[in-house]
Amino acid sequence: MAIQGDLGQNALNSPRLGGLSDLRVCATVAEIRDVVAGLRRSGGIALVPTMGYFHEGHLTLMREARRRFPYVVVSIFVNPIQFGPNEDLEAYPRNLERDLRLAREAGVTAVFVPGTDEMYPDQSCTFVQVDGISGVLCGRSRPGHFRGVATVVAKLFNIVRPDAAFFGWKDAQQVLVVRRLVRDLNLDVEIIAVPTVREPDGLAMSSRNTYLSPAERRAATVLYRSLLAAREAVLSGEGLPAVRDRLAAAIAAEPAAGLEYAEILALPGLTAPGPGDRELLLAVAARFGRARLIDNVVVRLPGEMVRSKVAAVSGGRGNNAPENAQV
Repeated sequence: MAIQGDLGQNALNSPRLGGLSDLRVCATVAEIRDVVAGLRRSGGIALVPTMGYFHEGHLTLMREARRRFPYVVVSIFVNPIQFGPNEDLEAYPRNLERDLRLAREAGVTAVFVPGTDEMYPDQSCTFVQVDGISGVLCGRSRPGHFRGVATVVAKLFNIVRPDAAFFGWKDAQQVLVVRRLVRDLNLDVEIIAVPTVREPDGLAMSSRNTYLSPAERRAATVLYRSLLAAREAVLSGEGLPAVRDRLAAAIAAEPAAGLEYAEILALPGLTAPGPGDRELLLAVAARFGRARLIDNVVVRLPGEMVRSKVAAVSGGRGNNAPENAQV
């Protein structure tokens, strides 16, 4: 069976991976279930689902999971069904050897590294669809993406049966989709969101940052700068439609940026803001060359601002949604 990451099955036994004897690496569902069954007898288990090519954001999730739970399982799987036909499935960065070393250094107990045939055997035809919340923001521009995310996450929860799963808030919509999935299907797993990890200049860490040229890398900082300015404008009392328009214009003004969306939606529902909404998500997506980057900030409105401040964002975008975001 092929191992995700182009190193092949023999990579797991390669002499180059010496020093990993304390890290359990599993390529099949049967193997990881056997490992987890043994661990569960002596303590709780946290899961950190990833697509690999670790950066400090991933490692922060692992360390936080290890701080809270005695055992941490990390999955590395570049999930083909969450990629569209013209997206970067084949180009997505992979380095299994490096990832395993970093996982061991972060205190991870076991790594699950399945191939596509292991996760989707015999032309699997069952999928998980979380309606409503999956149709806004990234779901609108990447049709089918969250069906792929929800399906693979549901499978990982069923395979590993963790007590908790850790996700990064950079992918806020993904966190909210997973929370709704867990609630609606009565899954016994706690979803813990960890704040976005950023570079010193504010750029949110992402495996796709490796696609950026030096000029694109400098230009990409416009996302967080614009979000911070928009958050200040909201807190100063500016109307939400005007703030949203200025947020979009600030990103579009960067020549290297191809704006995909700039939205202000209410939490926890990812709905159009209305009277009484106290938490707002300011979310953006843009392309810089080959890299599609997303970012967001949360605005918590002081109680006295709620009724006087919130005006419905034009178009009434967004419908149905999730559980409250933990950041």
